[in-house]
Amino acid sequence: MEAAAAAAAAGVQLGSSKPQIATQAEMAEARLPLSYRDQCAHLLIPLNKCRVAEYYLPWKCEPERHAYEKCQYELVMERMLQMQKIREAQEAKAKGGATIGVPLIPSAAKLS
Repeated sequence: MEAAAAAAAAGVQLGSSKPQIATQAEMAEARLPLSYRDQCAHLLIPLNKCRVAEYYLPWKCEPERHAYEKCQYELVMERMLQMQKIREAQEAKAKGGATIGVPLIPSAAKLS
């Protein structure tokens, strides 16, 4: 709960800005493990169907895999940005002033 309190104090909204597209019923029907039922599940379902249809040949489902991995990357970068804002707020509160530090997210990362 400490992170939630720090996020609230920093004005950071926890959670992803991406909408959940796949429904719980669709994810259950596709037999996705609970740990994979996130905002990218709507891309994992067709990827898994393609993998089964193509006997898991790695070069057969590249567009689906790329779309899924890009979605996962964007979620990770969004979480890192949220955590960076929380840490900056905590440091500012602890020091009572401006913070100087190395950003967690490279400036070349495109978040949107």
